[in-house]
Amino acid sequence: MGITSFYFICFFVAVLVIYYIIPKKMQWCFLLLCSVAYYLLTDNGILILYPLVSVAVCYLGIRVIAGSDDPGKKKRALIAVIAVNLGILFLLKYINFGINTINGIANILGHVTEPPLQGFHLLAPLGVSFYTFSLLGYVIDIYYGIAGPQRNFGKLALYGMYFPAMISGPILKYRECGEQFFEPHYFDYGQVTRGIQRMLWGFLKKLVIAERLGVLVDTVYGQYRSYPGAFIWFATVCYAFQLYTDFSGCMDIVLGMSESLGLSLPENFKTPFFAKSISEYWRRWHITLGVWMKDYVFYPLLRSRFFTGLNKSWKKRFGKKRGKQYTNFAAMFLLWFTVGVWHGGDWKYVIGSGLLHWFYIVMEELLEEPCGRAMEVLHINREGRVIAGIRMLRTFFLVCIGDLFFRAKSVGSAFRLLKKSVSIWNPNVLWNGSLLTLGLDSVEFCITAVSLLLLLFVSLMQQKGSVREMIGKRVLPVRWLIWYALLFYVILFGCYGPEYSAAEFIYQGF
Repeated sequence: MGITSFYFICFFVAVLVIYYIIPKKMQWCFLLLCSVAYYLLTDNGILILYPLVSVAVCYLGIRVIAGSDDPGKKKRALIAVIAVNLGILFLLKYINFGINTINGIANILGHVTEPPLQGFHLLAPLGVSFYTFSLLGYVIDIYYGIAGPQRNFGKLALYGMYFPAMISGPILKYRECGEQFFEPHYFDYGQVTRGIQRMLWGFLKKLVIAERLGVLVDTVYGQYRSYPGAFIWFATVCYAFQLYTDFSGCMDIVLGMSESLGLSLPENFKTPFFAKSISEYWRRWHITLGVWMKDYVFYPLLRSRFFTGLNKSWKKRFGKKRGKQYTNFAAMFLLWFTVGVWHGGDWKYVIGSGLLHWFYIVMEELLEEPCGRAMEVLHINREGRVIAGIRMLRTFFLVCIGDLFFRAKSVGSAFRLLKKSVSIWNPNVLWNGSLLTLGLDSVEFCITAVSLLLLLFVSLMQQKGSVREMIGKRVLPVRWLIWYALLFYVILFGCYGPEYSAAEFIYQGF
């Protein structure tokens, strides 16, 4: 039951109505029941056993950690919880990645086994990476005394299996939003309407923009030998916006749905294409993943015995400033490798969403001082609008290179795409009508262009504050006109039906 399907909308309406009718102390139980029902209504309801096992393991670990005064026992419980949950995640998503990597290394070294190691496929439950990280982060926080233990199995299950967040996140932190799931929530007309308004904006991003851009991207990436040069660059830019509108559109639907239920989940996007550097981009894109990785991977690595010793050694060798910087770079390498692996068990993800961005950030930091001195010599204002615009375009271009790897079928395909993109100089295809051969006619192109301009306008307005609050300050007829116009725009121009797969989100599988 896809989140943009008619059946899901009916499901949510029923949840919303019943949620505010039943006794307040039963609301969390009802949400847990709805979360279980949502899992069972998916194509493979039996997969609910995976999140239930993860919740059960975390629950037992929490009981041991919270109920024992023995540091060794607590540590063993934490290690067991992490090992089981990451073991399940590896088995479901990364076992073939490991097998293919071993085969590849053996091939390079000339020690190919006959037959080579064979991979296999297991169906992964919805949002396996999201609920695994949310639960693991909570157990780790309890171990370090940052969060209090939840001793009710049902409440822990709701936190780990809250159905809107299972679709594409966000990754939750119990100490920030966990307890609100169990508090009473009273009907608030303004709050419910604001949530529905945000859902509507998410539907526009997904159904009107992302689905149309997907047609263009699929055509070029599926037949890149027939569409070289500027076609590939055009499709790559389209994919960057497709990925953003698809993922952030899902977030708008999930956060709007939760807001209607009185729940405030963390934001996952903050107009990332306005970023002036790759570091800033990742503070604006998939925010909860970045925060999780810093808190539970990067900082623990820097505090580890190995990196502490490495820091001391490199400070002596390279000086205090450079030694610390190089140590951070080494820890960041492992961090970004983990980010890449999180996105999928394939080297194209490790490169496109991981190590390539590590390289970008390292180069940004190393070149920051010499570039700053060069600008001072040339009397260039680093904070001026022109330089800011150039930095935004540069960052967007670098992100697009990573997205090319992300979208390609393999690392080899990504390099072939890059080769094809520069092998022919044909910018004229951008204006001579050739783009109309990619699956969208002139009307569809106009709808896409207008929708992207609307997205740009709203994104610019978001720099000044909440757009919904700005609209809310208008007189009633204007407010109603805006929201009804948006509703009918989505109804009229949304892509749904047999020829589209609007029920699926790109990040749903993670």
